[in-house]
Amino acid sequence: MFFYKLKSSALSSGILCSILIVACSNSYSNVEAVKATSSTADHSKFEILQDKFATGPDVTKACLSCHTEASKQLHKTKHWNWTFTNPDTGREVGKKSIINNYCLAINKNYARCTSCHIGYGWKDKNFDFTSEQNVDCLVCHDTTDTYKKFPTAAGHPNYKDKAFPKGSKKIWKAPDLSYIAQNVAKTRRENCGACHFYGGGGDGVKHGDLDSSMTNPDKKLDVHMGTDGLNFTCSECHTTDGHDVKGSRYNITAKDTHGIDIPGRDDNSRASCESCH
Repeated sequence: MFFYKLKSSALSSGILCSILIVACSNSYSNVEAVKATSSTADHSKFEILQDKFATGPDVTKACLSCHTEASKQLHKTKHWNWTFTNPDTGREVGKKSIINNYCLAINKNYARCTSCHIGYGWKDKNFDFTSEQNVDCLVCHDTTDTYKKFPTAAGHPNYKDKAFPKGSKKIWKAPDLSYIAQNVAKTRRENCGACHFYGGGGDGVKHGDLDSSMTNPDKKLDVHMGTDGLNFTCSECHTTDGHDVKGSRYNITAKDTHGIDIPGRDDNSRASCESCH
């Protein structure tokens, strides 16, 4: 009798464990499904994005019809202004105003340098930094991997197929701006890397620690961004608030005195090891 009860108990426990495992598995699957569809907007259903856009600024105009404050927010950032005032010295630094030790200065080759600007049309010193339509939404939010700024077009993509280098057989296809606008989402490594991996005109040319290997690294290459590990994106640490990306090579935060980030209490800056550990 004791053996029967024990056997029955074990059987019941086994069944219960199986049920729990299945339930947990289903629960996990549901969480994953919710995570994959967590956005409250399907941009492919927006009527205004069904248009055939002639230029990048035309897309931005459509974006601003819903995201009314986006350009105003970006206008306040280092990414837009390429300038930064050091709070300790009051000195103005940044690509717009100083000579650096690699690309030297932008004012001798505006159109090429500003192919990595998050805007359209910065071809000379008269660029309108107050223009909301000059902000490039797609370069940071494209998920199709078909959007690319043309190397010498001052931040614009090409709007018709053309050979580059000129006279070569390498054809740069004009992107389908409507398709790209309908498939925007949160920024990814590919978006950041389009400029930061290829700064200076080539893969890993300007920054030795940033190149295309960081698009899909394993954890042996990067313990945080490894796709077989924590699988962080750039924005896990370079957090944003109002489109302002945290981090500055001109005013580096060597130690996070705030301590471990806690939701509702942190300062939105994961500047050092102490921010998480």
